[in-house]
Amino acid sequence: MNKIEHLGIAVRNLEAACARYENLLGKPAYKTETVEREGVRTAFFAAGPNKIELLEPTDENSAIAKFLEKKGEGLHHVAYAVDNIAAELERLRQAGYRVLNENPKKGADNKWVAFVHPKDANGVLTELCQERD
Repeated sequence: MNKIEHLGIAVRNLEAACARYENLLGKPAYKTETVEREGVRTAFFAAGPNKIELLEPTDENSAIAKFLEKKGEGLHHVAYAVDNIAAELERLRQAGYRVLNENPKKGADNKWVAFVHPKDANGVLTELCQERD
């Protein structure tokens, strides 16, 4: 794993959260998008060399909606940049980690993504990210 790619924060209202983070960081989101297959709208903010992703559910059955219902707003995941997501998934499987995605899937911000169960990272959902060509 190369670096922390971004922090994902679950929010109930993306517009309100964007306004709050624009004020906090002193700049607007550089990108917003909807990921239909995940039932989520996202906004990305740059904070120096780091990124923050705000996630609002668009589907009441989405993972983000269920997270909000169970835990409320807050840190949802830590994403790590990797060079070869398939190799990293295999390495983690071999090490005994519970990988939640058999294969990488298209995620927000032009990334291939896959997740590792939070119980294998002290309660924090781990996302692996690789740039898509």
